[in-house]
Amino acid sequence: MTDDELMGLALAEAAKAAEHGDVPVGAVVVSGGTVIAQRHNERELTGDPTAHAEVLALRDAAEATGSWRLEDCTLVVTLEPCLMCGGAAVNSRLQRVVYGAADMKAGACLSLYNVCDDPRLNHKVELTAGVRAEECAALLTDFFAAQR
Repeated sequence: MTDDELMGLALAEAAKAAEHGDVPVGAVVVSGGTVIAQRHNERELTGDPTAHAEVLALRDAAEATGSWRLEDCTLVVTLEPCLMCGGAAVNSRLQRVVYGAADMKAGACLSLYNVCDDPRLNHKVELTAGVRAEECAALLTDFFAAQR
């Protein structure tokens, strides 16, 4: 599947988050062209501050592969990962992170920081930014407009 097609799956996951009042962020993990995990934000649903789509998807991917080392995997997410999620990408040894909308307030994969390419860390994660960015951003904008 292409990055564009995978982002479509992540967008579908993001829409599920909005159904239960969570910020609509969706994530997909792919290994060898096969989707091995799909999740969405569940912080409001579960009361868990770490229940970001990326963290949940990485947990499921580790379970699916039987290893915390996700070296041949790609994480596709609708919003630029925060510092926690970017750190999780590095710590899980992901090959790539693909994201849609930039997050100028909390983005840690180019906007505010770039934890995925920090020379002080023992692993670097390849980044692809801006895949279906307008569609990803519109989902967030519409969600927050409805909250007001």
